[in-house]
Amino acid sequence: MLNLNYDKNYYPMIKALADYDEKVKVLGGVPVSVVVERNDGYNYIYSYSALKDGVDDALNFKMAERIIKTVLWVCGGYKIIIVGSRAIYEYIKAAYTPTGLRAFDVDFMQTVYERSFVVEYADKVPGKKNQSERIGGFIDGCRIGFDAGGSDRKVSAVIDGEVVYSEEVVWNPKTEEDPHYHHDGILAAFKTAASKMPRVDAIGVSTAGVIVADKPMVSSLFLKVDKKKYGEYVKQIYINTAKEMGAPIVVANDGDVTALAGSIDLKDNGVLGIAMGTSEAVGYVNTDGRLNGWISELAFAPVDFNDKAMRDEWSGDYGVGCKYFSQDAVIKLAGIAGIVFEDGLTPAQKLKTVQKMVENGDEKAQKIYEDIGLYLAYTIPFYSIFYDIKHLLLLGRVMSGKGGNIIVETCKKTLYADFPKYKEIDISLPDESSRRVGQSIAAASLCPAK
Repeated sequence: MLNLNYDKNYYPMIKALADYDEKVKVLGGVPVSVVVERNDGYNYIYSYSALKDGVDDALNFKMAERIIKTVLWVCGGYKIIIVGSRAIYEYIKAAYTPTGLRAFDVDFMQTVYERSFVVEYADKVPGKKNQSERIGGFIDGCRIGFDAGGSDRKVSAVIDGEVVYSEEVVWNPKTEEDPHYHHDGILAAFKTAASKMPRVDAIGVSTAGVIVADKPMVSSLFLKVDKKKYGEYVKQIYINTAKEMGAPIVVANDGDVTALAGSIDLKDNGVLGIAMGTSEAVGYVNTDGRLNGWISELAFAPVDFNDKAMRDEWSGDYGVGCKYFSQDAVIKLAGIAGIVFEDGLTPAQKLKTVQKMVENGDEKAQKIYEDIGLYLAYTIPFYSIFYDIKHLLLLGRVMSGKGGNIIVETCKKTLYADFPKYKEIDISLPDESSRRVGQSIAAASLCPAK
């Protein structure tokens, strides 16, 4: 078992899958397929050998639930189809109800796709239907790129592909109940960038959440906003703010923009981008240089099979990515390490405290980043089941400074030693400036000029 400095009970999903497969080989198994379907009939099919019903149902159900949970948050969807095991089907059907174990997932996906969530059993696997769509690549004219983070907002003014201005401003959208706070912050950023250019031809936005037709259907940035009262206002917030600026806009998930930033910088495709900030934001530009139409909300996908792992406050689930690849991971491990923070510090301030300790050579703090590097080394093979990764690009506040370098060095050393088949994956950091504002610059290329 992988031995971390602090998180001694970490049980990576890739190891859990391998242990499960060994048990199936010994006890015998049956083929099971899981199909997750989303808008327009697009789907993802995951097939594996499961234990026969009645052999070890507790393990069988737990593994099926973790696999399905992962596929759901990789791809998105409102329908789960089970083929091959009636017992697994009954368990999953009970879990995915408005009052079941996965009530959060049901509510989230129903909000995103505006369809009722269903779980069905089928005798055969349906046909595969994949999606592929273009992302960004527009550089002509005067452009605004905006990156809406949970602790700060970043904006760039870009003229014909050249950055003429960038800034970061601290804000706290996740704790604000009035969405006019969000609107005013977005508009202020747009106006600041616009003041640095002769005109505004296009606006691109990188934002947390699931985006449909430039609308944030669900987003942690509006966590405290009453969605019944302000739901439509929030969905239209970027569109309406762009109208005030008199410019066209394209809004994309911040993870996808991370991947786009990597693709632009590396001049290659097959890029998985992970932004470690307030949460874990993930995006992917496939090997054809396009998007798969997936939500890639891996903040909610399990990476730790240990059911005693720390729970995410929002989703209520354990062992999910946001507690391993974000400022929450740093704070969690700092607590285990015995680091005591001053009273009243925000999560972002706690992160800065640990980062300062790392810069000053504090061994406890450095080991925190080693553990995150180990988390990553054992998660890449799991993510590689779903994504064909040529390049892994790491951005976000957590990756700033020496801590980010420790994460990369530890990850590479462990990944290449323990999983040599992944030696070809390039793991990289952009320069310090791009780590912090690279997404806003990439976002500027999202929208065609008017």
